Parts: sequence; structure tokens; C-alpha cells
Amino acid sequence: MPQTFDLLLKGGVVVDHNGIGARDIGIRDGKIAEIGDLARASAGEAIEAAGLTILPGVIDTQVHFREPGLTHKEDLETGSRAAVLGGVTAVFEMPNTNPLTVSAEALADKVARARHRMHCDFAFWVGGAADNPRDIPELERLPGVAGIKVFMGSSTGSLLVEDDAGIANILSQTRRRAAFHCEDEPRLNARKPLRISGDPSSHPIWRDEASALQATQRLIRIARQCRALVHVLHVSSAEEIDFLKNHKDIASVEATTHHLTFSADDYARLGTKLQMNPPVRDARHRDSLWYGVGQSIVDILGSDHAPHTLEEKARPYPQSPSGMTGVQTLVPVMLDHVNAGRLSLGRFIDLTSAGPARLFGVAGKGRIAVGYDADLTLVDMKRRQTIEDGWIASRCGWTPYAGREVLGWPVGTIVRGARVCWEGEIAAPSRGEPVRFGQAL
Repeated sequence: MPQTFDLLLKGGVVVDHNGIGARDIGIRDGKIAEIGDLARASAGEAIEAAGLTILPGVIDTQVHFREPGLTHKEDLETGSRAAVLGGVTAVFEMPNTNPLTVSAEALADKVARARHRMHCDFAFWVGGAADNPRDIPELERLPGVAGIKVFMGSSTGSLLVEDDAGIANILSQTRRRAAFHCEDEPRLNARKPLRISGDPSSHPIWRDEASALQATQRLIRIARQCRALVHVLHVSSAEEIDFLKNHKDIASVEATTHHLTFSADDYARLGTKLQMNPPVRDARHRDSLWYGVGQSIVDILGSDHAPHTLEEKARPYPQSPSGMTGVQTLVPVMLDHVNAGRLSLGRFIDLTSAGPARLFGVAGKGRIAVGYDADLTLVDMKRRQTIEDGWIASRCGWTPYAGREVLGWPVGTIVRGARVCWEGEIAAPSRGEPVRFGQAL
């Protein structure tokens, strides 16, 4: 008797832990039920995927969707709309909202706002602050929590733990891998006079590579003392890559699309649209990040999607805020890098699906395998398209990649068996649920 599925993907090229090959995928009850030759099967819905490549659903573990408090820039619905239009099936959202996500009550509010309003699945980072270390063992265990996030250097919002004792207090309580924004706050404060009014190219001079390296070195020293696992976000310098390659036993590493794509030369063209913390630096740092990708020093990719309005970004530097959109462009920009030979498709899925699941103990996601959530990113590796501001679904409506032609494009996004996005259109009601975490705590 022929098998019956809720959704059947036919004729696509599947990229998973077994390699690359033409296989059909049968989905039932939101899970992958069968992989292989399913020509004789039937389904309530079938997708002819010939000519498309099917990837495990992309997980972006660093986004700022600004809700609550800053929803004129973004909110959970608009940010997740951008995510699925870009082929992203799950996101981990950051705690520097207003109010800050530093308590069980603030977390519960975010989960309630997100459930069945976000188009993708979600988890939330909880901020590590000076006054909540005692709460961390409880906070880490709450449903929908990705882990603890700490800002060692000031950025958007008021979360900041700059002293060694404060960091040690937090890491002495964590049992899961904690994420860190590593810039040395005392050095940043001392170097503020180096900022040149009206010149965003002075941003990486002020927030120099030594600021990032010193904070990262301090973090690793404290993490070893506390026997804690840490995750270094948006590594931006050659010096950090060279240092972290010797500390992979306790430290995982994230690289971002913009640090892998732009260089300081692009400030002349993009101005404050390129302004990020930590900054985009000279090309030698970008080259070192690619070395880190190739040598598996870098564990995952994140977008650090951090939108601001064009009016805010138009303020003269340094009054202009740091941050850019990125969740919608992560997949097409990185597929272009794949087609250019900078990394393989297999490496891409490890950085964006298997890697996040492995590092953070995600349950049921990150692989195309029977029994896993049917989270799939369908792409056309041969489609050549130009990224434009008009395509961006983020509330702020702009991207630093506008005008950039890429080879490789997201076509469809499937979340737990539902085709939520197809050919640039939202195709199903929002049904986002909290990501589940399977590690014992």
C-alpha cells in the first residue's frame, strides 16, 4: 500500500550529514517521516522541487527584533517575516530590549508575544546582569531560553557587565554555554577622543582590534577559572581568531555575514549603514575570518540583525547608532560565497543548522533526518538576483547589501512541515513556537 504524507517534496537535491543527493522527503505531523525514493507515495500537498537544493532549516542564533520597547525599528512579527523570506526557520533573539530580558517575567512576556505571531520558531537569550547571577540557574532552565548573554562592552541598550568580578559571578552560575559580546569597556571609554565627527570610518579606530582581543582574553581566563563554556559572538579580528584557535575546548566562535563580506573600504560608500559593534575592519581581518571558517575555528554563522531606521542612521557619526539588518540576507549572501568557492554547501549547513543545534543543545532541529522537525530551507543555487531595499521585510526597510548581485537564492521556507514562505510570499499563518532544548541541566 503506498505511503501517505501530509507534505511530499519530490525531485530536490538534499544536502545533509550524509552528503548531497537527489532524494524525496515525506513529512507527517510536522516531522520528517521518510527520506528516499517516494515516487509511489501520495500526500495532501506535494512540492515539485526539481532544480532546487534542500537544506536543513537555517538557524540564526543572533538577532535583535527590538520588541518590547523599540518597535519603531522592528518587532517580533516583522523580524520573523524577514527571517522566513530569507530562508531562516528559527532565530535566537537578544535581551537588550526595553525592558531588558533579565527576569522570568520579562522572558514569559516575550514568549507570549512571539507564540503564533512569529513566522519562524524562536528562542530568547536572557541577559546576564550585575544583579541577577543568583537567578541564572533557574533562568537557564525556562522553556524557550537559548542561554545567558553578556555584554562586556556597551552597545545598543543598557546591558553591561564590564568587570572581571561581575563576569565571574555570572559564569560561576551558568551550566549552559553563555554568549558574550567581547569589547573592553575601559579601553572603549579611553579611546572615545579618537572618534572623528562625521567620519564613520573612524569607528574601527575607536573600537579597535585590541579592544576586542583584550575582552576575549579576559573572558577565556575567567571561563577557565569557573570551568564554564562560553560562546564568543561576532568575532571581528585576526587577533581573536589567532587567540581562540587555542581555546576551542571551552570557547565556540561566531562569525557574521557582514564581517565576512565587507571591509573598511566600504565605509566610503555605505557610511553609517556599515556602522556595527564590533566594527567592520580592514580586509586582513576579513581574510582571517575566512581562514577561521576554513579551519573550523569558526563554529557558526549569525546575522547580528540589529535594525535602526534610516533617519536614525542618517545622524552624523558618532551620534548615529550601530546596527544593520541581516537576517533576511544571511542565506543569499552566504550562498553567493558558496558559489564563489569560499566554502562548501556542507560547511554552510554545519555553520547554520547542525552547528547551532550541537552547540546549544537544540532538540529535533539542525538535520534532515527521520524524526526531526521538518524545518527545511529550499534554495536555487543557480538563480542570480540583485538584493534591493524593496525586498527587505524588516520594519526599517533597508539593507547594506542593496544593489549587490548574488548567485544563489532562497525559494521556500518550511517550518515544522508547513510551507510558510514560497517565492517571496508568506504562504501560511504565523505559527512560531519556542525552540526546544534537549541537554540535561
